[in-house]
Amino acid sequence: MTENAGGFEDPPAEVLAEAAEAFGLLASSARLHLMWALSQGESDVTHLADRVGGALPAVSQHLAKLKLAGLVRSRREGRRQVYYIDDPDVVTLVRVMIGQLTARSQHAPAPVHRLRGVGG
Repeated sequence: MTENAGGFEDPPAEVLAEAAEAFGLLASSARLHLMWALSQGESDVTHLADRVGGALPAVSQHLAKLKLAGLVRSRREGRRQVYYIDDPDVVTLVRVMIGQLTARSQHAPAPVHRLRGVGG
């Protein structure tokens, strides 16, 4: 690790790659919606599919990817598979990001689609 001008050490390349992969998974609105739902509490795949409006097989695949990345966990309860987030920092990250963007969208003017003075 090297220290930069701000006094913080740069993380190793492996850590940056792992973080980029995790953020890449969250770049999908469907997976982010699942993470938002799970940040509110544990749930089974059927309830999650109903909540996010997704097909059961697609939701299962998204959950499998999130689980493989270590962002969610699951446990068996009889015949049901219950999914949850057991890392409070991941819950905080999802809640803060969604909360901030929700607040901005409620208080911001309509987005500008083209910068003035750019491109003719």
